[in-house]
Amino acid sequence: MAKSKKTMIRPLHDKILIRRDEAEDKTDSGIFLPESSKDKPKSGTIEAVGDGAINTETGGRIPLSVKKGDRVIFTSYAGTDVKLGIDELLIMSEDDILAIVD
Repeated sequence: MAKSKKTMIRPLHDKILIRRDEAEDKTDSGIFLPESSKDKPKSGTIEAVGDGAINTETGGRIPLSVKKGDRVIFTSYAGTDVKLGIDELLIMSEDDILAIVD
């Protein structure tokens, strides 16, 4: 019997892998939303980060301001959707992140 391998993604340079938050099922007033009218959340949790962009002057790495586990808010059309099995994730640049949520 073969063992299943878990696929890992390691972002490169200044790229970040994010798990988007779940869309709301109902409004604040209690109205349930159909699947077609749900907005994609613009927030999520960082699953993995790259090792930083390369500084062209020194050749060293520029460290990222975020780390794995941070909750962040990002721009509306940020990133590229990636599907791994049942997981739907986003890969985006650090520049697309607007804020860290404490």
